[in-house]
Amino acid sequence: MQRRNFLKTSLAAAGIGTMPNLFGAPENEKSPDASREFYELRLYHLKKGKQKLFDDFYRDAAIPAMNRAGIALVGVFAELTPADDPTMYVLLPYKSLEEFGGAIDRVRMDADYKKLGAEFLNAPAADPSYVRVESSLMAAFSGMPKLALPAGTAEKKARIFELRRYESHIKTANKKKIEMFNTAEIALFRKAGLRPVFFGETLIGTSLPNLTYMLTFDDMADHDKTWQVFIADPDWKKLSTTPGYRDAEIVSKITRLFLQPTAYSQI
Repeated sequence: MQRRNFLKTSLAAAGIGTMPNLFGAPENEKSPDASREFYELRLYHLKKGKQKLFDDFYRDAAIPAMNRAGIALVGVFAELTPADDPTMYVLLPYKSLEEFGGAIDRVRMDADYKKLGAEFLNAPAADPSYVRVESSLMAAFSGMPKLALPAGTAEKKARIFELRRYESHIKTANKKKIEMFNTAEIALFRKAGLRPVFFGETLIGTSLPNLTYMLTFDDMADHDKTWQVFIADPDWKKLSTTPGYRDAEIVSKITRLFLQPTAYSQI
């Protein structure tokens, strides 16, 4: 309860209490749809040799407890080309801010979570489970208010993910890029065969203001081919050169990385 009250108080203090201007729309768009999801993206920075401990924890303790707490889908991803000290990515969708606060509390109080995850949760300072965790909270775009589960997920078909972050120099530019996605660019993605998983405006996190989205592909050949179709689309060329929507005006930095789902990922 204290966590939920703190979250509401903090967001209200930031002007987010009723959330009329939090999401991507400019002032003349209607208020955001309450059905839009929220996403938490966690980055676990691990030391070499800790991968199995992390996998055992998320597979056996964290994901079952999160599902019991109401988080229906938990995505866990590794970098397609991992470093010696790997980073693991965890995507958690929430139906509301209240669910975000409440679900985390329920997970931490879950008896099986504490029992089965004891080795990871109670690791000593001399041999920690991870180096550090980063977390960001995002709100879904109005143009894609809910996460789209990739086809073939249940069958564990081969798939890769591209995670992109677009930073802007000021918030109004960030809002303009979100407007661009909502009004045209998401539709052009789908027209070209690009398959979005989610689009999120980062509310709390690093490198603000920014937006983050995820796409899924069968493999890198599918990735390259589909992006080429999108880039060659005359409608995209027209949109991307429209004054007010040009990257030079509204995007200051683009970062991307490629991920692969773990065997136990639900996304």
